[in-house]
Amino acid sequence: MHADGEGQSRGVLNLQVGGAPHGSGLDASLLRRLYVGQFLSRWGARMWEFSVGLYMIRIRPNSLLFAAVYGVVESSSVAVFGPMVGTIVDRLTYLQVLGLWLAVQCLSFITAGISVTALLIFHNLRNTNFPVFVALVVVTNVSGALAALSTLAGTILIEREWVVVICTGHPAAVLTKINSVIRGIDLSCKLLAPLLSGFVISFVSTQASAVALALLSVASVGMQYWLFVSVYNGVPALGENVQQRRESAAAAAAAVLPSSEIVAPAEEEVQKHGQEDGSGWRVRVTKQLSNLPCSESWALYMRQEVMLPGVALAILYCTVLSFGTLMTAALDWKGIPAYMISLAWGFSAIVGIAATLLYPVVHSWVSTLQTGLLSIWMQARPLRLLQV
Repeated sequence: MHADGEGQSRGVLNLQVGGAPHGSGLDASLLRRLYVGQFLSRWGARMWEFSVGLYMIRIRPNSLLFAAVYGVVESSSVAVFGPMVGTIVDRLTYLQVLGLWLAVQCLSFITAGISVTALLIFHNLRNTNFPVFVALVVVTNVSGALAALSTLAGTILIEREWVVVICTGHPAAVLTKINSVIRGIDLSCKLLAPLLSGFVISFVSTQASAVALALLSVASVGMQYWLFVSVYNGVPALGENVQQRRESAAAAAAAVLPSSEIVAPAEEEVQKHGQEDGSGWRVRVTKQLSNLPCSESWALYMRQEVMLPGVALAILYCTVLSFGTLMTAALDWKGIPAYMISLAWGFSAIVGIAATLLYPVVHSWVSTLQTGLLSIWMQARPLRLLQV
């Protein structure tokens, strides 16, 4: 590493676990703060993700309607407004995105916790004051959707922006290691947060779980902001302006990824592919998407060579065999205790954590393409066996 790069590194430490990857030259204390901040931010999101289905089935017992409606509202919000979130993250500075993300997420969880608590305490509100009941249900759905969008913004900021900038100038293995750690943190929250919420719902009350979610959001938001700001101040590259950040991100992508893995073909390449297959369908679809909100994001996605594989992978999730809101509510509807459902969530998270440990090992043996194909095959094969 060059002398100026070494001058920007603070407290060069070479640690294996819980800090910087061995020989990376990254500041281990800054990485630990990044990991702790990510853990606190993901905890509330995973706790809400598990609990909301149980809340909905208790608000209207013997019906999956509210759980299904919430799932549609949340998923539709991410699908429709997700590109807008990406555009906002791209245009604002890192500190502006950080403050907006944490503020919206915290307020959303507090509002959702209060509205759910009110619906659970006043369980006859649907019969006594129907307009207020509908208003609280709408507030709960909107708050959940805003929480999902803010979580998306945080994911883009930390995992797609900060980590890439922090790893600029370091070997590709460093980026792989840090991404694996962050993914492991998310799955650890998926393991622990549902366990806490499930046991509170089973052995205390559902209202106590909703109140705990709101209180945890209030108690942790200040700590999250301090941790992330300390990381921001400790990495000079993160303080660049928007234009410099875009140029640095492009240079980092070119440095980290092999040329065969960079997937951003130019317009003429897209037109060339369209002429070769005799259809030009991708160009036509791109032009149609230009009329939609945040058309630049949709058009950019359509120009990627991995567009069709991405859609195919997304279709893989069109199955009820996943612990989403609807399946969680359905299991509770069938009489399975909340703590048992949370244990099942925990088991799935353990499998995911094992995958984060296995991925760097497999990636060191074979190429990125072979590792991805193996991962997708291992994900699709169990679903196929369950169908039989």
